[in-house]
Amino acid sequence: MSVLRAPSLCLLAGLTLAADAARAQDSLPRRLPPVVTVTRDIGRSPLDLPYAITSLRPDSVAPGQTHTFVEQTLALLPGVTVANRTNPSQDTRISIRGFGARSQFGARSIRILRDGMPLTLPDGQTPIDYLDLESVGRVEVIRGTASALYGNASGGVIDLRSNDAPAVPFAVQGRSWTGSAGMQRFVGLFGGSAGPATYEGNIGRTVNDGYRVFAHQRLTNAFLRATSEIAHTQIALIGLGLDMPVAENPGALTKLQADTAPQQADPLSVQKRARKAVHQVQLGLSARRAIFGDGEIVAQGYGGTRSLFNPLTFAVVGVDRRQGGAGARVTLPSTVASASNRFSVGADAQWLNDARKNWANCNGVAKPTASCPSITVEKGVLQLDQRELVSSIGPYVRDELELGRLRATLGVRSDQVRFELRDGFLADGRDDSGVRTLRAVSPMGGIAMRLTPLHAVYANVGSAFETPTTTELGNQADGSAGLNRDLRPQYSTTYETGAKGLALGRLQYDVSLFETEVRDELIPFEVPGGAGRTYYRNAGRTRRRGAELELGTEVGPVSFTTAYALSHFRFRSFVSGTTQLGGNTIPGIPEHQLQASATWHFRHAFLLGEGIAKSKVFVNDANAAAAPSFTVFNARVGGTAVFGRPWLAPVFGVQNLFDKRYIGSVAVNAAGATIAATKFYEPAPGRTWYLGLSAATNPW
Repeated sequence: MSVLRAPSLCLLAGLTLAADAARAQDSLPRRLPPVVTVTRDIGRSPLDLPYAITSLRPDSVAPGQTHTFVEQTLALLPGVTVANRTNPSQDTRISIRGFGARSQFGARSIRILRDGMPLTLPDGQTPIDYLDLESVGRVEVIRGTASALYGNASGGVIDLRSNDAPAVPFAVQGRSWTGSAGMQRFVGLFGGSAGPATYEGNIGRTVNDGYRVFAHQRLTNAFLRATSEIAHTQIALIGLGLDMPVAENPGALTKLQADTAPQQADPLSVQKRARKAVHQVQLGLSARRAIFGDGEIVAQGYGGTRSLFNPLTFAVVGVDRRQGGAGARVTLPSTVASASNRFSVGADAQWLNDARKNWANCNGVAKPTASCPSITVEKGVLQLDQRELVSSIGPYVRDELELGRLRATLGVRSDQVRFELRDGFLADGRDDSGVRTLRAVSPMGGIAMRLTPLHAVYANVGSAFETPTTTELGNQADGSAGLNRDLRPQYSTTYETGAKGLALGRLQYDVSLFETEVRDELIPFEVPGGAGRTYYRNAGRTRRRGAELELGTEVGPVSFTTAYALSHFRFRSFVSGTTQLGGNTIPGIPEHQLQASATWHFRHAFLLGEGIAKSKVFVNDANAAAAPSFTVFNARVGGTAVFGRPWLAPVFGVQNLFDKRYIGSVAVNAAGATIAATKFYEPAPGRTWYLGLSAATNPW
């Protein structure tokens, strides 16, 4: 799509807005509490659940998304913070109530699912570079005490649910995007329905030069979902795939660098050609059968492969991965007098097999050395050769009692995660093979009460745990190999209360208050001269107190949604070296975050404005420096069915409308000679724009 088409498409969208404004008053559906399935149960209203739980449709609440930005898909979710690192080689950071905010790679501390299929590995890490956002129709999130349901996760659960397939036998759709920094994306979608069978899929190609220097990205991703019903059993097949041969790593910057030239790359990252290439495929098959009316039997299995080539500033890393898992659950309903009961028993099992090798990074080496005998090749001397095996099993039980307006839930899960390292690099004269098994029992209980058919209050208490990942266990600051025997899992206990409902027939609200006590919190840090390599240690105790609020309403053709989170997160007792850090703010997390969106809906068009504000973010445990607070605004305008059929939808969007210069993410506890010389900061893009056009035989 040519950039020169922007004025004509904007004019076309503007004419559509004017023509349709008078006809849009009655076109919006009334907001009603949605039904969610992320609870590992038959669809339930959030009003019946004693959790902080949110469900939204991203393209309905905030239309005109490119489906390439995680922060767009996960916007307007209270308690969920997304930090775009503007670094295609380092995944966007996703956190829930602060858990996951300091991840150095992928997402951690939270469980991420796609249509109920786990994407999170048994060690708690989720590679999110292969998330396909094109067909996501709904996002469901549990914030807080999710571990009794899903295991190794401290912060919560995110389930990305697909759109419904088109109601016709065959439909196709094409989408084309162009934008700032050389962004080009082309997507083909298809889908249809035939009796009980449905199918949908997409494949897209994305090219992006990046806002910063040395941030080029090339990728092709795909998604497929097919469902059918056989002998009263619902069957679903899901597949995801990614081929990303280029994703450069511009690295973090010092404050002076970020203030004066935020588009520059870290010179060391450029010199060492830091980047990654990824190829990944995952397939899953699930079956669901209703029994005894309100009961069900559910089973699923999944597996995949991942190949990673990842030159970093301190080494060249190669990983060949195989992983998979399975799960099953039986839910049995019963009724005694006026009380309804649902008892569930289930288990999850996962496994991971990584073949990992590290070589010396010889990029930028001026003359041969012992580690780089030939400076004409990228990979130098082999430094590590090991196989990392992780397996987990987690049986759980849950009981739900419904008595009039009262609904009580009790559950407990027992998890065992086994890490095994097989050392294949014996040239150093030692065998660093070893095994560690980490266990946890996670109980939870909650009560929800409907005050009226559209208003409910709830309270719960629950525990969660989080193991170190294989990489975190293997990276030891003293340079030794093998599994770190001193690094322990972190454990948390959360107390939560809240209210949710629909007021005045159209004001949807959700408010929650929580306190989380964490023991042995996993803290990342770097060491001077470590070339940016991240290590981990356990803090003593931390306390997280917070409040979350979500409001949504519609006034005529205009819909409003806002989400606010107060995150008062502090170290209670944490000694680093000889310094007591108790009372300091936990770094990497804004204490205040406010998001708001307003959309003017027309019969065949929309006009959207949105904003996000975050308070300052401390960069290290000592709170010696912070990324400043910021507020940015975005705007989009678009139309649908502009020429009738075939369905056409132009979109024009501007991110960071007022060209605000700010820090989008920080590298927590980075090391340097001084605070001023330390590379903490990852600048966010200035004003950017994108232009898109979709054409389809049938909209979906």
